[in-house]
Amino acid sequence: MTDAPLLLQRRGPIAWLTLNRPATRNALSGDDLFSAFETVLAEIDADPTLRVAVLTGAGSAFCAGGNVAEMRDRQGMFAGPPAEITARYRQGIQRIPRALARLGLPIIAAVNGPAIGAGNDLACLCDLRIASSAARFAESFVKVGIVPGDGGCWLLPRVVGWSKAAEMALTGDTLDAAEALRIGLVSQVVAPEALEDAAMALARRVAANPPQVLRWTRRLLWQARSGTLDEALDAAGQFQGLAHHTADHREALAAFFEKRPPVFTGAGMAPQEGA
Repeated sequence: MTDAPLLLQRRGPIAWLTLNRPATRNALSGDDLFSAFETVLAEIDADPTLRVAVLTGAGSAFCAGGNVAEMRDRQGMFAGPPAEITARYRQGIQRIPRALARLGLPIIAAVNGPAIGAGNDLACLCDLRIASSAARFAESFVKVGIVPGDGGCWLLPRVVGWSKAAEMALTGDTLDAAEALRIGLVSQVVAPEALEDAAMALARRVAANPPQVLRWTRRLLWQARSGTLDEALDAAGQFQGLAHHTADHREALAAFFEKRPPVFTGAGMAPQEGA
């Protein structure tokens, strides 16, 4: 296996991404990892044969968050006075949420183990989340005397609601997979050995749909996190006008009336115009 920090495997229309730092429990640190997110996500976004991505972790953890040893030793992104640390956050770990926000493809988090601190936020950056029964979740920044520096206080309320997000962020408590399912942090919990198959099955359900429409729908979902209703309606109208002129839309209607499964190719996909 390569020592790249983020592995990419193409499985037909599915991009399978693996955080590949099991020795640090896939901690989010180092310019090579931040750059890998930007490079790999841009690569899969530019590939018209891909329709959906899945993100998981190598080893026993999904992502343990920041490198606590570096925090203790005031090394790497945690070195220097406050202004330098602020700059390093902007130039470092915050590149990950920005890269995921730019992504056109829908992305699924297959949470194979603990998703702690920034790891929990990384899962929240994905559009869908399924978990192994071995997974654990915590917005645990307060436990090490810091705040969510990668956008967690923006992300988490949009996933689980304000009250539960506040409880998680202010207590730092760890939730098991069953509780994560109960509060809507994940949509499925499966046995550890079944996670990859479950993630692939969900990805195939997504990938069965028209590729351009998947990208437009993801953009509308992301805009809805902070935009107004009028902005959402304007963007939806623009994308809808384009969608009605795609070959996949015509194929969907033909299949509906002919009572057969549609075959979507993404051929002649329209340019990504609109909001």
